[in-house]
Amino acid sequence: MNDTERGRRRLSPDGPSLGRTVVDDLRRTRWQRDYLREFRDLYLFYLDDESRQRLAGMGRIRRAFSLLGWLLKSLLLKLSPARRLMLLVAFVFAVLGWTEFAAGTLQFDADLRPWGFVLLLLVLMLELKDKLLARDEIEIARQVQMALLPRSHPRLPGWSVWSYSRPANDVGGDLVDYIDLDGFRHGVLLADVAGKGLGAALLSAKLQATLRALLPEAVSLADLGSRVNDILYRDGLDNRYATLFLAELEYDSGQVRYLNAGHNPPFLVRHDRVERLPASSLPLGMLGAANYEEGGSRLEPGDLLIAYSDGLTEAVGPDGEEFGVDRVAGMVESLRDLSPPLAGRRILDAVEAFLGDARPDDDLSLIVVRMEPGPRS
Repeated sequence: MNDTERGRRRLSPDGPSLGRTVVDDLRRTRWQRDYLREFRDLYLFYLDDESRQRLAGMGRIRRAFSLLGWLLKSLLLKLSPARRLMLLVAFVFAVLGWTEFAAGTLQFDADLRPWGFVLLLLVLMLELKDKLLARDEIEIARQVQMALLPRSHPRLPGWSVWSYSRPANDVGGDLVDYIDLDGFRHGVLLADVAGKGLGAALLSAKLQATLRALLPEAVSLADLGSRVNDILYRDGLDNRYATLFLAELEYDSGQVRYLNAGHNPPFLVRHDRVERLPASSLPLGMLGAANYEEGGSRLEPGDLLIAYSDGLTEAVGPDGEEFGVDRVAGMVESLRDLSPPLAGRRILDAVEAFLGDARPDDDLSLIVVRMEPGPRS
């Protein structure tokens, strides 16, 4: 589909009218929440950490003028040269306003402000066009990523499994997957690629393909970690790595082998205590020729294994406070007698209530595994 076809699709006469759309926007908008969020997003996007720290040390008046100047400078530097020039001319026209021109014996007056407005509107239309085209591509990427995720939870003899994944943006770097191994074992994994957005999603897809190809033939999870690390380190990007928790569940048995490559320690909720499965290895793709260790544990009937990405513990509420590991640890004991879907939903409800009107800043994923009563080896 070319740009003209995309434009025709958006300008279809069968779409909603502009007046009705504006009225609906006015009804749905919560002014203080929505616009404070928009201003905060602008502040975080256009100013780096150093600029924000410098602003914090200024007085109120100086801070206001500095903030306005830095925002305008950052805006101009992010535009293409042609659009930057148009916007600068628009600013000049707005400042000059009504101006008199003289050329020899000819003299005439002109109001430049409407032309400044036209140039500003033109820059806005061009930027919006780029955004809509990029959104179409990201929507396709989101559909591809969703197609790669499990469509249902597997039914494993002796186990109940439930998972959830939600990107902070249209696409994300979290990976949840199930891998059938040899008819009596199943791999359950949760990975978290550093960063968010399209770049993290692409690396997540590469990690998924690599794990699906190597895990069924791996002689051990330690060997699997080393091989995956070498591939990501060789083919990855600077400052792009992935944490991984991979559990290998043996059917009709409580036996679990696992690999924790730099991931958040999952909770193991037993009938009388809560344990953690700490990371024993570096994240994948961080350093070349790294060594990885395989862990093991045995679950009793009713025990829960809860793995999560840092989008859970690092969720930030409206007051700037993080949800935190301690808050998760304080609630997992109450999940002991619940099924994986109910336990998972209890955690998600708690973090949603904590977030309130705040927008999630990171991808959030969750896996809950329960050992069910039944035959055991």
